[in-house]
Amino acid sequence: MKIIIYTTKGCPDCYGLKQWLNYKNIPYTEIDIEEPGISEYLKNKYGVRVAPITVIGDKFFYGTFDVQKPQIEAILKKEVK
Repeated sequence: MKIIIYTTKGCPDCYGLKQWLNYKNIPYTEIDIEEPGISEYLKNKYGVRVAPITVIGDKFFYGTFDVQKPQIEAILKKEVK
C-alpha cells in the first residue's frame, strides 16, 4: 500500500498528519505542493490544491487532519484484513 501526502511548509494539519503516520510506523512519501507543477497537477487530478492531501491507492482525502484521520484509518483497516 503506497501512501503519498502533499504538504506545505508551516501547515499545522500537515505536521499533525506526518506525526501521526510516523507514530503508527506507516511509511509514506511526502511531496511539497509548492514544488513547480505540483499545485497544477493536484488541481487537474483531484480538483483541489490545498494541504494536506493524502493519496492511498485510488482514494484521496483532503481537509484538516481531524477530518482525514478517520477516513485514513478506515482504509488502513481494510488493507490489513
